Amino acid sequence: MSAVTEPSGGPARLRERLLGPAVGARAAAWGWWGPLLVMVLGGIVRFVNLGRPTSLIFDETYYVKQGWSLIRFGTEMDIKEGLEKPDELFTAGNPDVFGTTPDMVVHPPIGKWMIGAGQWIFGVENPFSWRVAAAVVGTLSILMVGRAAWRMFHNPLLATAAATLLAADGHHFVHSRTGLLDIFVMFWALAAFCLLLVDRDDGRARLARRVSALDPTPGSMSWGPGLGIRWWRVAAGVSLGLCIGTKWSGLFFLAAFGLMTVWWDMGARRAAGAQRWFAGSVVRDDIPAFLQVVPVAFATYLASWTGWFLTDHGYKRQWATDNPATGLASLVPDPLRSLWAYHEEVMSFHVGLQNEHAWSSNPWSWIVQGRPTLFYSRWPELGQNGCEASHCVTYIASLGNLFVWWGATAGLLVVTFMWLIGRDWRAGAALSGLIAGWLPWFLYQTRTIYSFYAVAFVPWLVLIVTYCLSLALGSADDPLVRRRWGAVIVILYVTAAVALFIWYYPVHTAQTIPRDQWYLRMWFDFWT
Repeated sequence: MSAVTEPSGGPARLRERLLGPAVGARAAAWGWWGPLLVMVLGGIVRFVNLGRPTSLIFDETYYVKQGWSLIRFGTEMDIKEGLEKPDELFTAGNPDVFGTTPDMVVHPPIGKWMIGAGQWIFGVENPFSWRVAAAVVGTLSILMVGRAAWRMFHNPLLATAAATLLAADGHHFVHSRTGLLDIFVMFWALAAFCLLLVDRDDGRARLARRVSALDPTPGSMSWGPGLGIRWWRVAAGVSLGLCIGTKWSGLFFLAAFGLMTVWWDMGARRAAGAQRWFAGSVVRDDIPAFLQVVPVAFATYLASWTGWFLTDHGYKRQWATDNPATGLASLVPDPLRSLWAYHEEVMSFHVGLQNEHAWSSNPWSWIVQGRPTLFYSRWPELGQNGCEASHCVTYIASLGNLFVWWGATAGLLVVTFMWLIGRDWRAGAALSGLIAGWLPWFLYQTRTIYSFYAVAFVPWLVLIVTYCLSLALGSADDPLVRRRWGAVIVILYVTAAVALFIWYYPVHTAQTIPRDQWYLRMWFDFWT
């Protein structure tokens, strides 16, 4: 039968309709090389002097010590009773600060296991080891966001621009050099996003092949063919389980990305010519997607507690023994009942957390950098800590690059319009991480929260800016002169972002600078 009877105009046209025009080999190569080169440069600046400051900073006091406790005991143990100044002992190279009482910690263990792995490999006495895992995932995420931009825009300049903007973002940079958990939430969420982008392309390629093999007459295809197990989607489920296993806020990424991939599938079946595309997507795509992602994520999350399961001394590990089950609850294994009781206590803590803190902030202010979190500060005088002026500052502020944060704030309306009115899936993809990583915090405005949580959605701020830059760059059908001027705009914007990053580098890396130089960088009172 002739291919012209294909509902979408033939195999080649169907594939182009589902996946976009074919990309040249040179562009595809630079879609890798550009982000790779930026990753190398971004990695170098993240690893240089990674062990400075040599003391635990900010919430490293919790997560670095808990990471080492996991390595030693398989679970988090509390500090020895009566031990004074455990941070000073730990910093001085004496990590034996743990007692025999389990610690009630409020975040799952994956991020702390990753921090602990760095300590085990490089030696817990070395401050480099406390932060190396964060530096590794921060560096890898530069490449990942570049590749995500490539999948979305199929343009090497935009892919390289996205990688550069993330590499030059101060908020992401500071987290990449600090032993906190939120950089790992960002990493595993971004990994899931990238895997779902790959799955989108792979699923549409499968759909194009199978529809072409069926060779239906126009209007005769009801649901369209099934696509089998989609292993990229399964891998995304693992990544989302690891994200949730770092902080429970990963649950919002699971929900948002699940809806996103469902909408992508519906659009694919409709574009392929399925008459009952909604029902076909629900049965052939959405139910399998749920089964391939949610149970996998749940199983991965449970596996993240392996250390706690294998011990007999974890917090509430023996709760079920002390509280025997009755009725149907007796069918649930005691370790799972104990873990559920632990989770109930943690949930009560999170919901009820309300205390005054100088650096807490409302989520409304996060994307405009209204209250960047102070991670470290010292105020040396002349002759102290390398100070060569009368008064100096040694400072680490999680201040984001304004070309990323303010640029994304300005671009929100544009991208939202292009998603809802222009029906551009790329705009929705760019917004997905913001929807998952930012909007849920508005439900907890009376809770004590901080702007440093926002690192979880920084890659999607970058993608929002990149989307707007793609509009400036123009499409492949635009005149060459138009495209060249668009490329100039993209390059100038990214260059300005890099220049701003260089300007703020001293207050991201605890360099001792004269106080007047510090004031030149702190533009607003609410930054200090």
